[in-house]
Amino acid sequence: MLQSRRIYLPPLSLIGPGSLQDLGEELKQLPYKRALFVTDKILVDIGVAQNVIDVFDTACLEYVLFDNVQPNPTVRNVNNGLKLLQENNCDVIITLGGGSPQDCGKAIGILATNGGEINEYDGINKSEKASLPIIAINTTAGTASEVTINYVITDVDRHIKMVMVDKNCLVSIAVNDPELMLGKPASLTAATGMDALTHAIESYVCNGAFHWSDALALEAIKLIASSLEEVVKNGGNLEARSKMAWGQFIAGQSFSNAGLGFVHSLAHQLGGMYDMPHGVANAILLPHVERFNIPACTHKLKKVARAMGVEVNNKNDLEGANAAIKAIEKLSKAVGIPCGLKELGVKEEDFELMSQHALEDVCTGGNPRSVTLEDAIAIYKAAM
Repeated sequence: MLQSRRIYLPPLSLIGPGSLQDLGEELKQLPYKRALFVTDKILVDIGVAQNVIDVFDTACLEYVLFDNVQPNPTVRNVNNGLKLLQENNCDVIITLGGGSPQDCGKAIGILATNGGEINEYDGINKSEKASLPIIAINTTAGTASEVTINYVITDVDRHIKMVMVDKNCLVSIAVNDPELMLGKPASLTAATGMDALTHAIESYVCNGAFHWSDALALEAIKLIASSLEEVVKNGGNLEARSKMAWGQFIAGQSFSNAGLGFVHSLAHQLGGMYDMPHGVANAILLPHVERFNIPACTHKLKKVARAMGVEVNNKNDLEGANAAIKAIEKLSKAVGIPCGLKELGVKEEDFELMSQHALEDVCTGGNPRSVTLEDAIAIYKAAM
């Protein structure tokens, strides 16, 4: 029997080549006076931020630049951005980048309207008021933070990533212009692309999956699996970039409304403990967690294999599920993801503490198979 659901999506999404310029027309019709422009120094240095500034100028929108967001944004980043916003009486936040500027902007927006400290919002729907309006311009095909009700902030002092799931952080306008993604480094493209694939697969097999999220997840898997290797090899391929933009966009919609699983729970700890890029952590862990999950979602993993282009018509469900694991590993290797955690400096002595934190992570409840502390440690060991 079908259940009633709440579906959370941005009120407006602009997607496709040239959609950044469409944003200029939208801004002209909006009442905002001054924006806090949240981005990172790399995007400023390589000129991508200037493309957005040109749109501001066209729309006669004043802005204040905050470009101190670091990868895996921290509590300090959020507090510094909030201070700048308040000092300049900004009435809208415009974010540019991948998941880091997007998540930082969401955190600033929540604090701007709700007050307090960001650690008070760790968990599910902890805020009472909607964020200050946010316009999110995405530059990577990965996190999909621009369309989700999730954001993640690192607490450096505690070496953990705080995961916020909050309908009040949903942005007002999401922009996915693949022209902004052209020429990105192969390593970044690979990591963010595998992050998007992880979103699609986890949301498909998770406990919260339903018919709408399933349809989105399978389509996202098809798009990503068929275009990621090409876009890593040829970063200037606009068609492949467009497919990846769509793939991560709909994968984000799927997991934002269905949930994720234990891949993310484990990956968050690697980010908090080692400042590891989130997409790399997800990519390394994904086949190991899904191998663990096989008994709980065998039939669905067979469908994952089919969506990745594997011929499974003559395979039973278990054979198909194992084929999915092999396909994930093959794609990960093809795009240059490190083979294991050991080469990234991860130490086994940290496994127990990270596993304890992972079991407390908000994503763990969505995993299709229950996980014990011993299971978590074993998965980390298998990923070494």
